[in-house]
Amino acid sequence: MPNSRGRRRRFGAVRQLGSGRWQARYRDPATGLLRSAPHTFETKTDADLWLTTTEAEIIKGTFRDPSAGKITVAEWGKRWFDSASPHLKRRTVTLYAGLIRLWINPRVGGYELSAVRPIHIKEWLAGLQKAGLSASRARTAYRVLSQIFASAVDNDLIAVTPCRGIKLPRLPETEPHILSNREVERLISNLNRPHDLLVKLLAYAGLRIGEGFALRRKDVDLVNGLIWVDEALAEDAGQLFFDTPKSHQKRPLALPAYLVRELQEHLAARVADDPEALLFLGRTGRPLRYNSWRRTHFDKAVERAGLKDVTPQDLRATHASQVADRHGVMAAAKRLGHANASVTTRHYARSRDGQDAEIAKELNADHERAKRARARKAKRIKRDVARTLHEEKGAAPEAEDQGG
Repeated sequence: MPNSRGRRRRFGAVRQLGSGRWQARYRDPATGLLRSAPHTFETKTDADLWLTTTEAEIIKGTFRDPSAGKITVAEWGKRWFDSASPHLKRRTVTLYAGLIRLWINPRVGGYELSAVRPIHIKEWLAGLQKAGLSASRARTAYRVLSQIFASAVDNDLIAVTPCRGIKLPRLPETEPHILSNREVERLISNLNRPHDLLVKLLAYAGLRIGEGFALRRKDVDLVNGLIWVDEALAEDAGQLFFDTPKSHQKRPLALPAYLVRELQEHLAARVADDPEALLFLGRTGRPLRYNSWRRTHFDKAVERAGLKDVTPQDLRATHASQVADRHGVMAAAKRLGHANASVTTRHYARSRDGQDAEIAKELNADHERAKRARARKAKRIKRDVARTLHEEKGAAPEAEDQGG
């Protein structure tokens, strides 16, 4: 359309509508289709300015189709979830699907992506808490929603995510129960075979319980004293399935010699001569189920050992703390299969009850040893000075006699 000077615009066109307002139209650079600006303008100058700005954004590569953000959160969330699911663990897929179905779509799913603002996210989170959702589950739901919006940004549907500047509900502070060596041995002594061996692998190799349930004959390297952790047994909606470990990493674990000997005896006496045979099975010859195993074996042993509130995860935490204390956090992280040592520090490497008093006692012993060493040194110096003076006094008369 010619402008006021009679020249046709290089990019787009403007026209006056019957209402008296002005409309700006342009060719979509991706499709070549004629599109209109998302709103009309009061003056022709405003419409021209919008087209000029749009052309500059297209040239710079920052242009976003104004209509792209009109897709709803629910519609885009489905596309994101379908594309992300193949890369997620089975239990995570089930968890995310439930959160989207129950807590995201009913509350914000009808919004257009471009219409959502940070205040809407804050109100949504507050609503989850009022509905009684735990802090942990609310944070996970937020993580899912933030990934949906981040994907929308990555695909140029919206310029920025509304999931910014959000204060998440605080998680309750929970401390793992770090056991002493005596407590671990007391617990093990109250377990029947082969469950005592399984618990030893939790306490002295730092296995996750699902990793212990998934160990097979082929994973045991008796020659080198190793076990290879490359599977975990998990449960979803009552169905057992084998998956990669939580970190997706296969890792070797060196075992103390006595534990290697016990594994050798166990393989010979209780495990089928098949590389795929599981090391630990239930009474029916099927893989172990966590809740049943806890109820039938572990929790009863905890009670008989006179312990309270001890979980299989506490044994992993105990092992992590011992390794971190003796060999450093990085060694503990590697042994536990953590890609980041901060995870080890945050969740596992903790001091056990009474350890702080032991530290103070050791510091005092160090001080006393240093004090005694200083006293011995001072006494030795004093003795050496006295000997020197004595020798000098004995030498003086002899020197006078020689001079006379």
